[in-house]
Amino acid sequence: MPHPQLDRRTVVVGAAALTAGLTVAGCSAASTPSTPAVADGPLAPTTDVPVGGATIFADQGVVVTQATAGAFAAFSTVCPHQGCNVNAVEGTEIICPCHDSRFDLTGAVLTGPAESGLTSVPVTVSGTEITLG
Repeated sequence: MPHPQLDRRTVVVGAAALTAGLTVAGCSAASTPSTPAVADGPLAPTTDVPVGGATIFADQGVVVTQATAGAFAAFSTVCPHQGCNVNAVEGTEIICPCHDSRFDLTGAVLTGPAESGLTSVPVTVSGTEITLG
């Protein structure tokens, strides 16, 4: 029985189709953000979060904001666009480095491509200590 032989065109078309399929699969997997495990417990003193600003606690996967004096909130650092972690605060804006989505101190989207805000994380303040959970 003769063995079929592949011509150059068949190999090139097949390789292109395979590459396109892998590219689409890679993009679709990246667009599903995951929520990091956020450990409950003491996080930081309240003085670590400026009034009218935010502090990112990368190891714990949270960003804590204090929009007005004593009004603390916490959010996951995972950007809802493609799952990158926000990593900077400029004034009152929380910034994702991957595609420059920006969020306000309430976690809401200021500019996209993110279409939804940061995920809220429970936080309490007891005296001068911020605690997650």
